[in-house]
Amino acid sequence: MKYCRFDLNGSAHYGLVESVAGSEEITRLLLQPPQDSDGDVEGLASRRMDRIPLAQASLLPPVQPSKIVCVGRNYREHAAELGNEVPQEPLLFFKPPSSLLPPGGTILRPKVSERTDHEGELGVVIARRCHLLTESDDVRNYILGYTCINDFTARDLQNKDGQWTRAKGFDTFCPVGPVVADGTNIDPWAGVQVETRVNGDMRQSGNTQDFIFPLDVIIRYISQIMTLEPGDLIATGTPKGVGPVVAGDAVEVSIEGIGQLRNSVADQP
Repeated sequence: MKYCRFDLNGSAHYGLVESVAGSEEITRLLLQPPQDSDGDVEGLASRRMDRIPLAQASLLPPVQPSKIVCVGRNYREHAAELGNEVPQEPLLFFKPPSSLLPPGGTILRPKVSERTDHEGELGVVIARRCHLLTESDDVRNYILGYTCINDFTARDLQNKDGQWTRAKGFDTFCPVGPVVADGTNIDPWAGVQVETRVNGDMRQSGNTQDFIFPLDVIIRYISQIMTLEPGDLIATGTPKGVGPVVAGDAVEVSIEGIGQLRNSVADQP
């Protein structure tokens, strides 16, 4: 099952996305936000609507998180390509909700940065409030679904500042979407392919089987520090192959079972 968030007649709505004759379409309006479902999105009330092809919809970010928690250097080869040691425990940082950008939106390169990089990642959306999870808690019960993320980064500012808030936090630096997909056809523990293309050329190709810290470790670790609320978003780390993009480039993050997140890049006016 997949859902999206989109603009319809000037108002934001959540919609059920289904395959119709080989094409993905928005077929029903969800009458409650999925993050209010306690993990049971299929049980939410909905009503029929005139179907809209997903590719023609005015899509919004499919999540409205209170926080975006990111995991750095969660692939060994990515840590190595930037000359960093492999972390001994999950390395966490935040992106502010103000950095969210919808599919099709334009990423703006700030004037203060000379190098901005793409970072394609699997995103995890939290289903229900969780805090201090133990080894006996099944983290799958706390996962609402999965989405694509581009953890866009001002690489020179990241290296300059030593901490990552500014480099990761600019407006437009967190494209997300196009949909949230449940775990029916996605199992990060078994392996999900994460790919990034720039102007059609493959730049990143990794698999979640190569995570240093698998999802159960990540979610339990975060829950020991902070309470995760329904709708919160976790970015799970990027595979090797990160690199610079400039104005005029088009970035596509593809994850099997979810879809393609496409965004263009421009210089900040």
